[in-house]
Amino acid sequence: MSAKRPLLVIACGALAHETMAVLRRSGLDGISVQCLPAKLHNRPQEIPERIRSKIQEERANFERIFVMYGDCGTGGMLDAVLREEKVERIDGAHCYEFFTGGPEFTAMADDEPCSFYLTDFLVRHFQRLVIEGLGIDRHPQLLPMYFGNYKRVVYLAQSPSDERIAEAKAAADRLGLAFEYRFTGYGDLETVLVAERKRIDRNAAMPEAAD
Repeated sequence: MSAKRPLLVIACGALAHETMAVLRRSGLDGISVQCLPAKLHNRPQEIPERIRSKIQEERANFERIFVMYGDCGTGGMLDAVLREEKVERIDGAHCYEFFTGGPEFTAMADDEPCSFYLTDFLVRHFQRLVIEGLGIDRHPQLLPMYFGNYKRVVYLAQSPSDERIAEAKAAADRLGLAFEYRFTGYGDLETVLVAERKRIDRNAAMPEAAD
């Protein structure tokens, strides 16, 4: 029987690019990543059992499994599954929170509750996920129904890019909303992955220390 690999991160597909970018730039080897489809956010009730299935499928192959999902609209169902499976996840209700950090996101949301948030992923796929995904391209009259109560678009950027800022500003204009830009970097996503890599190193050193 082959030895178990040290760590599997089960991540949302919306975080795939950012997760791999952190692993590359920080030199975090020994971490395997598998992503579930980002479109599950349109059916959040399916997320917990999809993650459970992935955990049970891979448990025999890894020493540890970590989940890179917020609650993501599951209403606590994901946390219930993870307690049963004895698997941890990153803190936070959604990726906006763990990119900015919890206190900063709370302050930002309190400042203007009627905010629509974009990340690098959502800017890259704004037309497909928002305009086409909500049917606004086919039924323009839906736009005020979906976004009439919003006041601003806040672009939470993970990587600096003038091109991406321009695309986010165009998205805000398309929705008829004010635009705000905040650079977050990778936030807690990077912090968590670095901590998990250190945990691998500690576990690897334990047999030597015992000798």
